[in-house]
Amino acid sequence: MKYVLTLIGNKTAPLASTHVEAARSALPSPGGTVWLAEAHACDIPFDGDPVAAEAAARAALGGAKIDLAALSAEGRRKRLLIADMDSTIIEQECIDELAAELGIKPQIAEITERAMNGEIGFEPALRERVGLLKGLPLEALEKVYRDRITFMPGARELVATMRADGHACALVSGGFTFFTERVAHAVGFNTNQANRLIFVDGKLTGGVAEPILGRQAKLDALLRLRDELGLKPHETLAVGDGANDLAMIGEAGLGVAYRAKRVVAEAAGARIDHGDLTALLYLQGYRREEISG
Repeated sequence: MKYVLTLIGNKTAPLASTHVEAARSALPSPGGTVWLAEAHACDIPFDGDPVAAEAAARAALGGAKIDLAALSAEGRRKRLLIADMDSTIIEQECIDELAAELGIKPQIAEITERAMNGEIGFEPALRERVGLLKGLPLEALEKVYRDRITFMPGARELVATMRADGHACALVSGGFTFFTERVAHAVGFNTNQANRLIFVDGKLTGGVAEPILGRQAKLDALLRLRDELGLKPHETLAVGDGANDLAMIGEAGLGVAYRAKRVVAEAAGARIDHGDLTALLYLQGYRREEISG
């Protein structure tokens, strides 16, 4: 069997035998079902066109809130994870939460949404939003991290499991080092990168250090780490939700759109719309008993 269809349930929609049988019936020459986690995740090997098979399985499941992906059965476990931060490893957009401290969250969130959808350029959008934060004190950033930032369910387990297997995990963000440094430490990433806010006398100047790290910087990080670790392209995994993640998602051996904007979900090799981040482990063939954290 050259390919495997992975089905993944979630807390509100457990994976039932009816889901599995519906998906199996849509696959060409399916093999035996392999359960990765009872009532939660399974693999179904098959031969044939993976794109057509995945589309057929989605149609067979109708509107069931079950995630699925048809991927190669070879080389499933990846040795490098490159992850976006905002709305991927954490549940918020940091810049929107900073804006809330000034009472301008709707204004900034609208710009964030357009940038993540690819409707406007990331770099000018970031400069515009940071400019609106001028005067915000460092204490406000500390308050936002302490009181507003929460980790995406499954984030710690994803990173801990891959690192326990000796694999590298990098947090790459178009956000700010103030947050990536803290999130990377808390979740367990090896490295992190992001943009640097400029402070004078403990307050934001409204500026951000150049060059702006956006889509190209994320791709460059993937390529650099891949080369440093001596990995082949298929040994890499990238995950994100916004338009500035498209380049790294497209370059990775497994590119995953996680609860992503439509433009990203349509372009990625795999998409997770309902489950938590442990879904990325099941896509790699991990079993529940192998998951750390």
